[in-house]
Amino acid sequence: MPSDVSPSRRIPSRTKIVATIGPASDSPEMVEALILAGVNVFRFNFSHGSFEEHEQRLNTVRERSRALNQCVACLGDLPGPKIRVGHVEGVIQLDVGADVVFDPAIDTARVEQTPSGPRVFLPTTYAHLAHDARPGQRVLLADGAIRMLAVERDCDCLVCRVTVGGPISSGKGINLPESDVTAPPITDRDWECVEFAVGHGIDFLALSFVRSPDEVRELQDRLWTMCSANKENADPAGGSKIKVIAKIEKPQAVARIDDIVEAADGIMVARGDLGVEMEIAAVPVAQKRIIDACAKQGRPVIVATQMLETMIESATPTRAEASDVANAIFDGAGAVMLSAETAVGKHPDLVVQTMTRIIEAAEERQREIGATYRGPTEIAEGHTMTAALTTGAWHAAQRCDARAIACWSENGGTARYLSQMGFLIPVLVCSTDERATRRMTLLPGITPIVTAPPPSGSLSDWNDWAESHLREIDWAHDGDWVVLLAGKPLGHSKRTNTMALHRIGDEHAGYAGH
Repeated sequence: MPSDVSPSRRIPSRTKIVATIGPASDSPEMVEALILAGVNVFRFNFSHGSFEEHEQRLNTVRERSRALNQCVACLGDLPGPKIRVGHVEGVIQLDVGADVVFDPAIDTARVEQTPSGPRVFLPTTYAHLAHDARPGQRVLLADGAIRMLAVERDCDCLVCRVTVGGPISSGKGINLPESDVTAPPITDRDWECVEFAVGHGIDFLALSFVRSPDEVRELQDRLWTMCSANKENADPAGGSKIKVIAKIEKPQAVARIDDIVEAADGIMVARGDLGVEMEIAAVPVAQKRIIDACAKQGRPVIVATQMLETMIESATPTRAEASDVANAIFDGAGAVMLSAETAVGKHPDLVVQTMTRIIEAAEERQREIGATYRGPTEIAEGHTMTAALTTGAWHAAQRCDARAIACWSENGGTARYLSQMGFLIPVLVCSTDERATRRMTLLPGITPIVTAPPPSGSLSDWNDWAESHLREIDWAHDGDWVVLLAGKPLGHSKRTNTMALHRIGDEHAGYAGH
């Protein structure tokens, strides 16, 4: 495939950008700036903010994306069964060797003096902490900054001894990396967020602290039940229009990654909690393993957490952060995510611009060596007409040195197959379904647009339109080969059955399929 793409051609990045929206980025002006800078998906963190705030932000994203004629998706991130410290007045210092008693029955932390030294009593939001954690297992606080070992159970209380101390305050997270937590994977608060997502047409839901594929299927089944009576939310291809992204942040999930990838619609490598729950040195290896599992099954994968963390305050990232983003792309990540950098940081638009520049530089290197051009041999799904045609498109594009691909994919099936191929050339996807195009924004290499079929409905007229549009957006010039995929009637799902090889400026096209 060509590596000499002219700088004048406005080729979009294959890798997508997910940005968290928050107080620093929810104004109409900033949302517009972020979209123009390269954001494809806005993340709504349901762990923070009210539904009223989320609704207002959702409306802003949709208004600005439509005004800019850009397909932008919205992802709701469910809080999950996060175990936290309860109320602490101010800050309490936990010293090495001190005993800490987690007591779900108390409302406020207190310190008691004993002959052997101070004993700290901490409230917890999780009533079964003493049941799930056994003596000898690690208990971590504040993202692992404070470490302790469970030493005994006392009725509903868990007694721990501090091994690495530090200050503790209200609401800090509690992690039990060696314990089998019995908390339900989807909490009552999560189900409230799911109802909000269904009622407001959220495009993706991220399920936190996944441990098994059954938890993913539970959410999918509930979504299908909630959406089946509503054509706005029911996917004609089956299931719900709201797709489930499984967040991998526990060692149990890494151990079952192939099964979870098969069940989910996409994966997020949530390195924050993953780095707390497992040995920090193992996290980069786990990231590569997760990305590889997604590549084998053709699932989009988002790499998240601390990608440009320095830019919460600084106008520039560290060299290590820039390398982290680039290496995620070299590993095969389909999307990279910004969290606090855009939600509460000082430079949300600058962060996205920086992320875009890093992506472009990494992908230029990929084009030079052809590293992302996977092809059909690694695609798990390959037994349908659409898969066969997209395999043919891969060979045709390679042999003819094609500059672009355009296809009609009403619900995104053809787009998904094309994305799995890892094309180095841009792929334009047309659909009449706005929600379908929003879901396609997470597919690597895919640029979706909402458009109507030509009045005649003929494929030849659509081919003419595709040529005109590819010229207009500067993806192809006279003499360039492009690959076209569609089916009759245009505007309907499961109709892709035709592939055309077309040379820009040539009225004759070669066809395959019927």
